[in-house]
Amino acid sequence: MQFVEMGNPSGKTLMLLPGTACDYQTNFAAVLDRLGEKYHLICVNYDGFDGSDTIFPDMITVTEKIENYIKEKHGGRLDGAIGSSLGSSFVGQLIQRENIHIDHGIFGSPDLDQSGKFSAWLQSKLVVPLLTSFTKSEKKMAKTREKLKSFFEMNDETADRFMGCFAKFRPESIKNEYYTDLLTWLKDDIQVEGTKVHFIYANKMGEKYLKRYKKYFRDPEIREFDMQHEQWLFGGEQYTVPVLKAIDEFMELEAHEGRTERAYEG
Repeated sequence: MQFVEMGNPSGKTLMLLPGTACDYQTNFAAVLDRLGEKYHLICVNYDGFDGSDTIFPDMITVTEKIENYIKEKHGGRLDGAIGSSLGSSFVGQLIQRENIHIDHGIFGSPDLDQSGKFSAWLQSKLVVPLLTSFTKSEKKMAKTREKLKSFFEMNDETADRFMGCFAKFRPESIKNEYYTDLLTWLKDDIQVEGTKVHFIYANKMGEKYLKRYKKYFRDPEIREFDMQHEQWLFGGEQYTVPVLKAIDEFMELEAHEGRTERAYEG
């Protein structure tokens, strides 16, 4: 596991938890500097995605390591934590388990998929080989690059950076991460005193995800954005700027006014 602290030493603490098969350097590359101007960032790379020879074990083992770091280095408390995609599963577990405290849990376009063992095994057998085959040949890389550019409006540099993650990390770590995420469930109607839950809802993902957010957490603040999954991290300033503003509002650095995006209550 790797924990790197950077940014504003006097700012509120904000932990950054990357998504599937990503390190924080890739996942948050477009926003690290801007977030670091305001926040004391705690950037996490999980086992298997930290440049070491370790293999990602499972979601709960990694959650425990994150909890231990927060206890040892930050007195068991953070001002905020933002999880990108699968990283949101860690935010959910950290809140649900109540071994540490987070004032603001921010969920970035998560699926929050949950399944039984057979379904998880089957999905991982189908999906992981696809994820790890993107860079097997120049032809596949070119095709994948064009899909990322078209779907997410990525530029060439960003597309290559994300494809590079699937090439540099071991398939076993990617499989374990994907598989155990499906098996790591959240309870319904989670509510923790003193913790506010916020969702970045990418409406092009579909309303079934909106229903999940309301199922697992009581009265979450849900902010809707007209974008694809986590497009604010790689799809241009028209997506990035409004979400950064929302994060400041979630973290109570700015007043909640003049919003251009829609908000759901409950």
